[in-house]
Amino acid sequence: MKQIIVAMTGATGALYTLRLLDRLLAQEQVCVHFIASPWAQRVVQEETGTELDCHLSRYDRARFIRYDHSDLASSLSSGSFCIDAMVIIPCTMGTLGAIASGLSSNLIERASAVTMKERRPLILVARETPLSTIALQQMLNLSQAGAMILPPMPAFYGHPTSVENLVDTTVDRVLDELYLGDENTKRWGSV
Repeated sequence: MKQIIVAMTGATGALYTLRLLDRLLAQEQVCVHFIASPWAQRVVQEETGTELDCHLSRYDRARFIRYDHSDLASSLSSGSFCIDAMVIIPCTMGTLGAIASGLSSNLIERASAVTMKERRPLILVARETPLSTIALQQMLNLSQAGAMILPPMPAFYGHPTSVENLVDTTVDRVLDELYLGDENTKRWGSV
């Protein structure tokens, strides 16, 4: 069973997180460890009109484990808890900056630090525009330390006809980086 941490911060783009969860949990060999910041929960409400808990209630609790953002005593805080990868989607610049600075003031930051120190894949779907020089420098520092910076950039070669199609182009890239791409992935030359 692949153990994937999915963290959600308060940047716009709740649909990216919700779609990634759907696609990951459609695969029987995946277990998701989920963390949402308080602002992420607010963004879900603002962008979907529904509470985050309503979206999450449909997942199988045997393969979907939710953690409190403030629980630094969680198993995710230790390198002895083996995970395969971590994705922060969307990732605020504040979270990205905290990770780049080595801060661990909440579970998302701590789990990121553990993921990096254990040399496991860390994917940051950085959601901000325009980017400041400071944010770009922090992204470079994280990339040099082994993190993958994967901004949500929709591809148009698949001829998207809905917001969901555009969201899927980013989710497809995340799944590919996790080696969990599926038959729904639209690829260049196959559309």
